[in-house]
Amino acid sequence: MEGGALDEAEERFSGEDALVLAADITDEDEIADAFDQVVDVFGLIGALVSCADRGGGIPFEDASVEHFREMLEVNLVGPFAAGKAAAERMGQTLAIVNVATVSALRASSGGTAYAPAKAGLKMLTEAMALELAPSAIRVNCVACGPVADGQAVGEALSRSWLARTPQRRAASAAEIASAVSFLLSRESDHITGHTLVVDGGFSAAGLLSD
Repeated sequence: MEGGALDEAEERFSGEDALVLAADITDEDEIADAFDQVVDVFGLIGALVSCADRGGGIPFEDASVEHFREMLEVNLVGPFAAGKAAAERMGQTLAIVNVATVSALRASSGGTAYAPAKAGLKMLTEAMALELAPSAIRVNCVACGPVADGQAVGEALSRSWLARTPQRRAASAAEIASAVSFLLSRESDHITGHTLVVDGGFSAAGLLSD
């Protein structure tokens, strides 16, 4: 989260029961320190939402190995490190939600670095769910399409994407948050290893009428 966004979050949650911290999601030590601070203030951890995202639509021919590694570090290694830190500091139960994208499910132009990282996050979710279920840890994933009030993806790309979306609109941030909230709640206690797709039907669409 950039400095301006961090300041905005701190202002928005001023007076609430919240702690705003900055940490490099790719740095295991910084993540561990941040989680220790959370435990000191709120106690053991019962829920984690990993929503760090590093996008960048670069064609395969133009993408460097360094760019590919950066996509993996932020979008895959980061959630792994956060999941480890949460599991080591969990309370009686722990629910983890990893936020991915439908690019993890369907290939798109310019996604040869970004999409594999998010696809790896989907598989990481399933592997963690399998191994951690005996420890009372549930791990699920939300795969979303474009978000209207989220990160800008470019006008041309947005038009192309929405033209292939049956609902013909982007999701709101509140709709994504509702999906995440459900997977953290007791109502989803018997759901783990699942990817909940919130994309207006994009990933299911075939030939659409004009």
